[in-house]
Amino acid sequence: MLSRIAESLFWIGRYVERADDTARILDVHTQRLVEDPWIDERRACANLLALMGSPDAVGVEGREETQPEADTERVLAALAFDRASPSSIVGALSAARENARGAREVLSAEIWESLNVTHNALPQQRTMARRYGPHSLFRFVRERSAMVFGLADATMSRDESWLFLILGRSLERVDMTSRMLSTRVLAGDAAPSWTLVLRSTGAYEPYLRTYRGVVDSSRAAEFLLLDRLFPRSVFASLEQAEACLAELERSTVRDAARVGVAGEAHRIVGRARTMLEFMSTPDLLAQLPARLEELQRTSSAASAAVTHRFFTEQAPQVWATEEAG
Repeated sequence: MLSRIAESLFWIGRYVERADDTARILDVHTQRLVEDPWIDERRACANLLALMGSPDAVGVEGREETQPEADTERVLAALAFDRASPSSIVGALSAARENARGAREVLSAEIWESLNVTHNALPQQRTMARRYGPHSLFRFVRERSAMVFGLADATMSRDESWLFLILGRSLERVDMTSRMLSTRVLAGDAAPSWTLVLRSTGAYEPYLRTYRGVVDSSRAAEFLLLDRLFPRSVFASLEQAEACLAELERSTVRDAARVGVAGEAHRIVGRARTMLEFMSTPDLLAQLPARLEELQRTSSAASAAVTHRFFTEQAPQVWATEEAG
């Protein structure tokens, strides 16, 4: 497969997943502000901008450089409506559609049509969000993202095209699930409840069916990090990314099965998965803030390694706040 097409597929997976997860995070954020009048809106908004790596966030809570004027309007402008930023919902979906234009020969017509319809509907959805509130936009993005990946599962052969798409989705999901957990762990008094965090990841009902009880903080964190059967957990996403990389290396490296792990990206993802698998749960939860930051760095480093290994020699596309190298 041409490296240009492979790269487009990889970034379609990342961008669609990024839009989906950002919509989930913002939905929880705005819902909390409506339901709890005692929340310090400026503090909660500043924390969210910092945790999401927005360039509009100068600092983080507890530092003098935190911008006091952060509010919901500014959060939505930066993380939902900014067309120039691939870290926003609108920017990510627009970028996914542009990448799909360059990979139409390997995408099914249904996937291209879904991305194109989604992109063309964004101006109307933005107008409705400004007039009636943003929740309709968030629901629209979740539904359209699920449609794109559902069509990929139903209409794409399980060849290199599908592997690059799912690899991108999996690495982005590791990063975004870690950020969702960070909104609870690092935000102090302005943090959302664990119930809201579980709902934002679509994990609330699976959690209740698994533990059959009220939401417990340790069990909720454990579920989102370590559950092997829930597809949005960090462990399940790392395992999926590792499987994709193993298949891609097997198809591109002769005798890959004899020489072990062939690529740096596979090593990076494998180390992160092994850390989660073999570290005791109490130790993992005790070091949770540091581990969440490490998982976000893992996603960035693995993405750079995938770019270096499989795509053309150029700087990888990254989040605005990620540091090269």
